[in-house]
Amino acid sequence: MSGKKTNEKGALKYYFGTDLALHLSSLIQPHYKNFPVNNFVKLVQEQVEPLELKDRVAVISEALFVALPSDYPKALDILLKIVGPENETEERMFTNGYFLMPVAYFVERFGINHFENSMHALYEITKRHTSEYAIRPYLERYPDESLNYLHNWLHDNNPHVRRLVSEGTRPRLPWAKRIKVMKDDPAINLALLDSLLTDPSFYVRKSVANHLNDLSKEHRNITLNWMSDQLDRKKNDINWIIRHGLRSLAKSGDPKALALLERI
Repeated sequence: MSGKKTNEKGALKYYFGTDLALHLSSLIQPHYKNFPVNNFVKLVQEQVEPLELKDRVAVISEALFVALPSDYPKALDILLKIVGPENETEERMFTNGYFLMPVAYFVERFGINHFENSMHALYEITKRHTSEYAIRPYLERYPDESLNYLHNWLHDNNPHVRRLVSEGTRPRLPWAKRIKVMKDDPAINLALLDSLLTDPSFYVRKSVANHLNDLSKEHRNITLNWMSDQLDRKKNDINWIIRHGLRSLAKSGDPKALALLERI
């Protein structure tokens, strides 16, 4: 079995079941010879059938927690040995990397008291799949420490890491729990986005536009004023981002948003 998405039974949720448990076991065993394959697979098999996708991912992650060493750093070290090569493209993070969803959830669910270990893990995972969901509890629990990481990641060579700065901090990330802006100050989120507005990767810039659209719904005036200032500074380089970031307000007929669009 590969780490790719399966179409079995016609729904993605069925990927997260017994076959994936067997696949993860085959990856883990060479690095942890005492891994209890039968018990791990049985735990997953007994619970997943009636569940939807997110709950299936949680079941597999919780079964990993039972099967791996109780010491979180040791367990995490084993899991980081199975993540595979980095994704060299800006695609397939949600296909080839699906097998890492339970690993990301493992960090999200069980690593909150191990900030440094977990942030390192999220950095590695996002280069192969995504950490945009798993990072959110860390942003809330450790805002200052997280910001230090985010400022460093703004300049990372890997576009997946730079995208995580924007996507992970989005207040209204789809399929994720809503979070407040960093330290209850939208200016902090906007300062992070500033460096990414002209990022060489469209993949990153698209995340910035979506983030701005989120911010415009909750912090309208601050976000619109910031967009206006950016148009003055960066001119044509950011027209698409501003237009896409204004889409919700423009659709509602917001006069200030429409006036900004007329400048593009």
